[in-house]
Amino acid sequence: MARRRSILRRGEDSDPMSVVSNLFDVAMVFAVALMVALVSRYNMTEMFSQEDFTMVKNPGKENMEIITKEGEKINRYTPSEEQNSSGNKGKRVGTAYELENGDIIYVPE
Repeated sequence: MARRRSILRRGEDSDPMSVVSNLFDVAMVFAVALMVALVSRYNMTEMFSQEDFTMVKNPGKENMEIITKEGEKINRYTPSEEQNSSGNKGKRVGTAYELENGDIIYVPE
């Protein structure tokens, strides 16, 4: 009887760290799935393409940001109060419209 018990115990995993490695694998799969979901949800697939692009976040508001990608370089421009107080004021010179097919038309005023 003792021999059967020793055979059964040999088959069991006696390493307590194996549970930790399995949890790590599950966490990694969850993290990758979350990143893919966020990228697809916010339509940020342009960041991974080879094309150059410009994106404006919160247009016309105080926390507006302009993000441009040129090749491998990504630039982020945030207007600040210092730039506005330097005396360089701007004025509106026209309006840009984006059509359904993606074309942008500029109409000067």
